[in-house]
Amino acid sequence: MRIAIYGGTFNPIHIGHTSLAQSLVEQQIVDEVWLMVSPQNPHKGPDAAPYEDRLSMALLATKGMKGIHVSDFERNLPIPSYTYTTLTLLSEQYPQHQFYLVIGADNWTNFHRWYHATDILSTYPILIYQRPNYPLDISTAPEGSSIKVVDTPLYDISSTDIRKHKKLRKINPDVLKYIRAHHLYNF
Repeated sequence: MRIAIYGGTFNPIHIGHTSLAQSLVEQQIVDEVWLMVSPQNPHKGPDAAPYEDRLSMALLATKGMKGIHVSDFERNLPIPSYTYTTLTLLSEQYPQHQFYLVIGADNWTNFHRWYHATDILSTYPILIYQRPNYPLDISTAPEGSSIKVVDTPLYDISSTDIRKHKKLRKINPDVLKYIRAHHLYNF
């Protein structure tokens, strides 16, 4: 099975995340997308909502979505979570699957700084989605790497914008109820 690993803090998860995941499955680019909720992203600060809350919100946001699964695989891995470690362990535990990595154009600009970036590029296909204000140039990718720019919906939204500007229409209603019930993000 072709499985795309779409990692993030999902702080909070929003319609851009879920629409992208759905698009990858609907276009049959992959068979499934696993949303990999990160306990701590090594490129971001530790100011995220508690892990259990972010995991619960991701489950609510994806309820009933075919081919989209929320994973807590990184829950018991060392913190911070490194994509290379996650992909390597997933490949060992699930050798029957082919894993892809999903990243945005914003992450591609700094991908060379990721832990074991060259190893990821030489081992795993990368699916890159467009992001507003991030021109995408994959010509810098090492020869032999498998990179595909995917045509997915373009949302000019981020979890940071949602937290700062309270763009509540960009959040699944069940997730918004959860946020309010658990007093997250001062909504």
